[in-house]
Amino acid sequence: MPASRPLGAATRGTTNPNRLRRVDNWIVETCADPLRAAPDPLVVDLGYGATPVTAVELRDRLAARVRPDVRVVGLEIDPVRVADAQPAADPPGLTFARGGFELAGLRPTLVRAFNVLRQYDESEVADAWATMCARLARGGLLVEGTCDELGRLGGWVLLEADGPRSLTLAARLTTLESPAELAERLPKALIHRNVPGERIHDLIRALDDAWRAAAGYAPFGPRQRWLHTVSAVRAQGWPVLGRPRHWRHGHLTVPWPAVSPT
Repeated sequence: MPASRPLGAATRGTTNPNRLRRVDNWIVETCADPLRAAPDPLVVDLGYGATPVTAVELRDRLAARVRPDVRVVGLEIDPVRVADAQPAADPPGLTFARGGFELAGLRPTLVRAFNVLRQYDESEVADAWATMCARLARGGLLVEGTCDELGRLGGWVLLEADGPRSLTLAARLTTLESPAELAERLPKALIHRNVPGERIHDLIRALDDAWRAAAGYAPFGPRQRWLHTVSAVRAQGWPVLGRPRHWRHGHLTVPWPAVSPT
């Protein structure tokens, strides 16, 4: 049964078309198998904002590249936003409803909660994660993070029912001046931990040092410079996941224990 009152507070509502393209493409690459195997390929877009554009985009990307019968439910606490979004519920498999961290009583295979926890205190993150993960279908996944207004910089945590699995940092390489910029868009669980003595601070510093050392590759384009940066960080012992074909998109993923708060 859905909770009588949605858990959480209304998001600020800021959104832009294609703001979440970077994380959506990563979801398609990383989270497709549970959706393909699910009896009910249900996805929740939590806190889609003042307009439903990013929920529409998520449904379109998943339907085109993962499973055409995917169902996406956009959840917002603000009932006015839910009502305003209804005209966008034209494609099959896209609906909007009122809900918060309790996910309106749904049991989704995948939840995308982006730019939601950024407005909360760090102390509230663990409870929000636990509440959402408790509602996941068997084998379900939660992608929680944040990005800038144009989607150029982002960071997100991939969680399973028993907790966080990995951290991904992502950048539009053509506009990246330094990996240190990624610190501005760390997920809430880490954004205040970018200080000496914390693992995430060490990772950001290692990336920045390697980026400067790879300046000689800049004439070959930012992608080549980034690939050499990630390779150097991995050679230093950081447990970077994936292969160069993943890194070339401006992504860096590490297991959660490598960066979890000390």
